[in-house]
Amino acid sequence: MTTPYARARRLIDDAHRADPVRDAAGQPAELGYADSMERWILRLDPQAPELLRLAARCQHLERWSVPRNAYPMDKPGYYKWRTGLYTKQAGRAKELLLAAGVDAAEADDVFRWVAKQDLKKDPGSQALEDAACLVFLENEIAGFATTHADYPRQKFIDILRKTWTKMSPAGHALALALPLPEGIAALVREALGSTT
Repeated sequence: MTTPYARARRLIDDAHRADPVRDAAGQPAELGYADSMERWILRLDPQAPELLRLAARCQHLERWSVPRNAYPMDKPGYYKWRTGLYTKQAGRAKELLLAAGVDAAEADDVFRWVAKQDLKKDPGSQALEDAACLVFLENEIAGFATTHADYPRQKFIDILRKTWTKMSPAGHALALALPLPEGIAALVREALGSTT
C-alpha cells in the first residue's frame, strides 16, 4: 500500500511534468529543479524528513504558469511577481499534499516553508531557502551572468550579497565548497569582502 508521502511525491512530480520548458536532457525543467532542490536538502541534512524533501520539490511548483512578464518589468513588479509566486506555489503544494492524504498539520507546515514564512526562525523555511540559494549558485548563476551581461559588476556583487544574507551558516559552508567558474568565484569573493 502506498503512503500519503509517496502519493504526494507522485502528484507533485506529475505537476512538474506539465512544465512546457525542457532542459538540455529533454526533461521538464521544473522536474530537474525539484531534483536539485531535494539533493541540496539532503546535503544540508542527510536525515531530512520526507515532508521537508517533499516541500523542497515544491519550491518552483508550476512556476511556469506565471511568467515574469505577467507583471511590470521593473523592480517593484519583480518583487510582486516573486512574492505572489511564493503564495501560489505554497497553496498548490498544500492542495496536492491534502489530496494525497497527508495530515493537514503537515500540509500547513509545507505551506509555511514554501511560502518563505519565518525565514531565519523556522528551520524548514530556512532549509528551503538555503537549498534554493545553493541551486542558484551551482546551476544558474553563470547563465544569469551571461543573460545579464549588461549589468555592472557592482550589481552582481549586490545580488550575491543578498543571496548570502538569506543563507544559514550551514548553507554558507556548502556554498564555499562549490566549484564555481573563476569569474563567478571572483565575484563571490568580492561580495564576501575576501580576496583569498
